[in-house]
Amino acid sequence: MPQRNDTAIWSGLFRISAESGQTLQAQIRQAIVAAILDRQIAASMPLPSCRILAEKLGVARGTVVLAFQQLVDQGFLVARERRGHFVNPDVLATPAKPHQKAPDQANEIDWKARRQIAASDMPPPAKHDNWIKSSYPFVYGQFDPALFPTAEWRECNRMALAVLEIRNWASDMVDRDDPLLIEQIQARLLPRRGIFANPDEIIVTLGAQNALYMLATLLMTKGSKVAMEDPGYPDARSIFRLAGADIAPVPVDQSGIVTTSIPNDSGFVFVTPSHHCPTMVPLSAERRQDLLSRANRYNQIIIEDGYDSQLLDEAPQQALKSLDRSGRVVYVGSMSKTLAPGLRLGYIVASAGLISELRALRRFMLRHPPANNQRAVALFLSLGHHEALVRRLSSAFDERRKRLVHAISAFLPEWRSTDSAGGTSLWLEGPRGTDSRGLAEAAASRSVIIEPGDRFFDRTEKPSRFMRLGISSIALQHIEPGIRELATAAGRRPAAA
Repeated sequence: MPQRNDTAIWSGLFRISAESGQTLQAQIRQAIVAAILDRQIAASMPLPSCRILAEKLGVARGTVVLAFQQLVDQGFLVARERRGHFVNPDVLATPAKPHQKAPDQANEIDWKARRQIAASDMPPPAKHDNWIKSSYPFVYGQFDPALFPTAEWRECNRMALAVLEIRNWASDMVDRDDPLLIEQIQARLLPRRGIFANPDEIIVTLGAQNALYMLATLLMTKGSKVAMEDPGYPDARSIFRLAGADIAPVPVDQSGIVTTSIPNDSGFVFVTPSHHCPTMVPLSAERRQDLLSRANRYNQIIIEDGYDSQLLDEAPQQALKSLDRSGRVVYVGSMSKTLAPGLRLGYIVASAGLISELRALRRFMLRHPPANNQRAVALFLSLGHHEALVRRLSSAFDERRKRLVHAISAFLPEWRSTDSAGGTSLWLEGPRGTDSRGLAEAAASRSVIIEPGDRFFDRTEKPSRFMRLGISSIALQHIEPGIRELATAAGRRPAAA
């Protein structure tokens, strides 16, 4: 923590001048107030002592004492016995004042004009910053604190902090991954999807999106054509476009992506076959075979996102990668839906030659994901905690999904849902003329969070009557009341219980 006598920290904050029309005491108060309101002094940072600040500024100690005392009286500072003066936390709790540009900053650099990729122009993510404070958070991709394995995760982190373990992960691994984690992914996670891979065919990533970004950076260029499900995963679409690729939207029906509509000249096909994003329908066996056959025939690379595939399904399907005999399928996996999305841990499974190239690329991007996290997750897997967690989550989410389907049928019967086994969300289609964005705003006023579905479509005229409801973050007993509130927001009077 910064100390009060770290003079370098304060040198830019306190500038007084004898030519100023203000008294020395007033100049000191103005400098401190400006620093507080501009959030330049944290509540945990002690201000310099009166003696040290007086020596630094070349003023009498009494001048500083009076300035500090007046700021305490005004509520900007608090005096703590034997510790000194600190910023009053109540002041920092109020919104910061708009930053005023100095005269020499008037001609700012136009960074937008200088950029080479238009990242900020891509569709924004679905943000629900305060979802955990909502009464009925039907959000996707978040976790339930009540289901998180806190004790088990703490155990693994304590084990990773043992002296011998620190020696294993504290050094720079350059382009390598934790061998124990690779072993656990190989033995515990992949066989569940029917995938059997060698260690040199696996690389760890900072989540699925980092995996897709690396693949796009390495393999795609301006003019590359990527066939994608429509509706489909919006961030994957943006990642490929940032790499210069052209997107070819392909329709989806109750059997998944319509493979006969995939353009033959597509160099890549991106699919979510286990549970389609966002409708959750699985890709049928016939279309899986057709997709693989077409990839061989037209020299296409298939990027398979194992979207929502780590939970236990009643009738689980093997990954497309498990059927691949030509090495054309690149599998992207993640632990976000089971362990925690904030951990940002994923992996790619592909031919050894591609993994080798990805390791070389990753070294220039981030070298390797944090090794301490890799070791903690490896221990979590090796001790069987993840297996137990998956069983617990699968059971809880199955019960929540059934409750949600029943509640939709009872209170929003005009909405049609695609109820597929497994997964952590439900895709709903409302009657024609429905405005799901307007519904989301009305629902938010009743503490219900939903996700409008238009962002998943890659069309000029985006359908507005779809929405996605997540079940990973909402408690079972809140589902029916939440749908009742949603029905009220939609203009329906819920039937009596």
